[in-house]
Amino acid sequence: IPYLGNTLTTGLWGGFSINDPTLTRFFALHFILPFAIISLSSIHILLLHNEGSNNPLGTNSDIDKIPLHPYHSYKDMLMITIMITLLFTILSFMPNLLNDPENFSKANPLLTPQHIKPEWYFLFAYGILRSIP
Repeated sequence: IPYLGNTLTTGLWGGFSINDPTLTRFFALHFILPFAIISLSSIHILLLHNEGSNNPLGTNSDIDKIPLHPYHSYKDMLMITIMITLLFTILSFMPNLLNDPENFSKANPLLTPQHIKPEWYFLFAYGILRSIP
């Protein structure tokens, strides 16, 4: 950010490089931020529940609406039931559909395959380990 970049970076880091103050600040932010979000959301819901939503046009907007419970609740429950039924059907009748093909090869404790790589959520750590000589 022009004119603010160095000042903002130094203030955020707590110095000229990432060090102990940086970790302390980000840990505190990581700890306090969820409580702040939950508190503000609760206040918002409380005020919305007590005061109600306001229409800036001043007209009655409840005419075109349908209630949540009987219509949308049943529709959501139907979709959840269909998804769980589909999941259990796939898991019961085709359990190897989503397995890795490497799981079907014969295990040999003396030979490590060359094409092993971690799952996608561990690739960042794998890349870091591979970059260190």
